[in-house]
Amino acid sequence: MNFDVAIVGSGLAGLTVALQLADSHRVVIVSKRAMTQGASDWAQGGIAAVLDSGDSHDEHTQDTLIAGAGLCDEGATRFIVEHGREAIQWLIDRGVPFTRDEQAELGYHLTREGGHSHRRIIHAADATGHAVVTTLTEQVRRHPNITILEDHFAIDLITSRKMGLGGNRCLGLYVLDDANGQVHTLTASHTVLATGGAGKVYLYTTNPDTATGDGIAMAWRAGCRVANMEFIQFHPTCLYHPYAKSFLISEAVRGEGGRLVLPDGTRFMPEHDARAELAPRDVVARAIDFEMKKRGLDCVYLDITHQPAPFLREHFPTIHARCLELGIDITRQPIPVVPAAHYTCGGVVTDTSGRTDLDNLYAVGETAYTGLHGANRLASNSLLECMVIGRAAANDIASRAKAGKPDLALPPWDESRVSDADEEVVVSHNWDELRRMMWNYVGIVRTSKRLERAQHRIALLREEITEYYANFRVTRDLLELRNLVEVAAMIVDSAYARHESRGLHFSRDYPGTLPKALPTVLQPPNGRRRGN
Repeated sequence: MNFDVAIVGSGLAGLTVALQLADSHRVVIVSKRAMTQGASDWAQGGIAAVLDSGDSHDEHTQDTLIAGAGLCDEGATRFIVEHGREAIQWLIDRGVPFTRDEQAELGYHLTREGGHSHRRIIHAADATGHAVVTTLTEQVRRHPNITILEDHFAIDLITSRKMGLGGNRCLGLYVLDDANGQVHTLTASHTVLATGGAGKVYLYTTNPDTATGDGIAMAWRAGCRVANMEFIQFHPTCLYHPYAKSFLISEAVRGEGGRLVLPDGTRFMPEHDARAELAPRDVVARAIDFEMKKRGLDCVYLDITHQPAPFLREHFPTIHARCLELGIDITRQPIPVVPAAHYTCGGVVTDTSGRTDLDNLYAVGETAYTGLHGANRLASNSLLECMVIGRAAANDIASRAKAGKPDLALPPWDESRVSDADEEVVVSHNWDELRRMMWNYVGIVRTSKRLERAQHRIALLREEITEYYANFRVTRDLLELRNLVEVAAMIVDSAYARHESRGLHFSRDYPGTLPKALPTVLQPPNGRRRGN
């Protein structure tokens, strides 16, 4: 299978690249599950952009720099902010049904979120991601130049270095067909990683099951730098229930008087911050984490039963209905909640065209580190980054399309020395152990001792997984576990190297902030996995 462009991932970043290029290029989209089963489809808020004459690029840039706690790349931030309006117009022209407001300057309703100095969030009710992804996916499916491989898992990149050729460029990738277990070789002039973040490395996450850091791990193994992996954004209140994976309890519940309490009903937030439940997201998440670890709790509770039942049903219909399905009546019972991993601020190092350290390889969206998010992501900047960098990457690919097209016969996948797995339980056990260890040792509040313990356990897990990978035929579960342990090591190593507390990284051993902010950049040893 030979293509001009291979895109791994089917969220907003990948869809943007595909539609920008498909009129003149043969494009393949590799989606490890159904096209819409990614984080972009789940995005509730909107897209931040300067769309009103009362707002400015300088103010949006400044808001982003403040949120990023001194670690944003100002040049990249300005580039993304300044190209926001044209990216939004592209979506409008494609038919995305943003919420209208005929009284507004552009005819669309703009809302405001935490950290923004102006109303600049364009949205489609409270399901912006779904509206955008659904619209673009329909157009991708209709395009004759786009091949879609759903339920296909990208295993590894094929590089000229691995083939013993000159230079260091990406030639394509190996892909597992989940339906029949066969591995295919895809040849591509250009490859784009748009696989999203790595929230599933933690026990509790708001992310879909697809968020296993695949693109970050693949790029690392191929020889690309990775940066700022210690900065994982946590949402403070995710519903704690065995059948309610990844369901968020909106911060608006606390805004309407919801109180965080221990199992015995004791309120604890006033002891942590004078603003109590209305403190910033990272403060609330750290307080909950502290109480859970101190008391050995599985969760805490969010109690809003003091509000009248009609009020709760009117203001929180989705939360009320979902909790009722699970046997929790929020008008009479407190809601069990835990913090959850929400967004990966670091990733594969790229420039503002999405180019990585490997020729012909690009990374866009949450997979990438452009420098926009710094030490903490500003609300609704993530979809903006997907759009702007996705369009920039497509433009760069279009300008290079005639150069370096691989006409090599790439080697097929070699599974001559492997057999069918004899103990699948090993994979599920290691998966569970890794996520629990990351939650307990590398979560919201960190210490050097916990990080050292995590490094030791990751080393042992990696040995087991490497042995398993070498001896048995690959499965999706095994490949995801392999990528997760790689990403876990990056998060731990980055956190251990940062001797300060900044943004989303909080260390008990280094509670102060250093006078100069520097990103954490990991250098892969010759493009091979650590330990090889």
